[in-house]
Amino acid sequence: MARITAGIASSHVPLLGVAADTGKDRDAYFGPIFAGYDWTRAWIAQPENKPDVVILVYNDHASAFDMKIIPTFAIGCGERYKPADEGWGPRRVPDVEGHPDLAWHIAQSLILDEFDMTIINEMDVDHGLTVPLTMMYGAPEAWPAKVIPLAVNVVTYPPPSGNRCWALGEAIARAVKSFDGEDLNVHIWGTGGMSHQLQGPRAGLINAEWDNMFLDGLVGASQKLRSIPHIEYLRETGSEGIEMVMWLIMRGALGRETKALHRHYHVPCSNTAIGHIVLEPVDDRVPPSTTIEGNDAAAQAAI
Repeated sequence: MARITAGIASSHVPLLGVAADTGKDRDAYFGPIFAGYDWTRAWIAQPENKPDVVILVYNDHASAFDMKIIPTFAIGCGERYKPADEGWGPRRVPDVEGHPDLAWHIAQSLILDEFDMTIINEMDVDHGLTVPLTMMYGAPEAWPAKVIPLAVNVVTYPPPSGNRCWALGEAIARAVKSFDGEDLNVHIWGTGGMSHQLQGPRAGLINAEWDNMFLDGLVGASQKLRSIPHIEYLRETGSEGIEMVMWLIMRGALGRETKALHRHYHVPCSNTAIGHIVLEPVDDRVPPSTTIEGNDAAAQAAI
């Protein structure tokens, strides 16, 4: 059996990768940012908390996708992913090792659950995926967990709604629970955000009050975050704040109720607000599938 035991959310600012790679992560500017991840690094290294697989929700930044193809949701089912060259050469971090068996099972389950997933077997992964790994694990010779990339379009409009992302998280939880290939401790990470705008008259916008309202909403049994409309993200958190819908995939996968184990918020990092939270499910039940097949194991096996 496989089970989602924790959810982690984190910003994935590329400058954090630069700081870690150049040894500046403990200087006067970056030190307070990285210090907020020390608790998580110690926690995730404990055997009972160490994930076998991380489902890592992120957005590509024109490394694997561009205007030629824009999948709303894409799941990586390959065996290995190399760091992308984002203009200065690939980051000198380990290749990301996938878990094809679980990834293909999740892909099949999600498609039978009526989510139109794009399946990717070959792609390079950029800072959206590698920076969160660095923030949680530092600089190991190999990443301690296998990773299933789940890319979400939040770059080109229209992105998926928060409600659709939350529902996708619920469907991922159902998929993971129905996997019987091996016993797996699974984490799901939501990345991106928090409030920031990189261009235009509002470049540099940070809304700490809204960000912390959002962090509050991830904890407990409330589902109010799933109904926030796109226009509110744009108005309150800037054009790039829409990345926070990816955190809702993580939250939806944790079930009805969560509790926070750790929380960190800091401004600024470049012109971005840094947010980080570690959640565990208190009640991990999720609504059943509403498809005709019910998305049960027997229906999948019959196809």
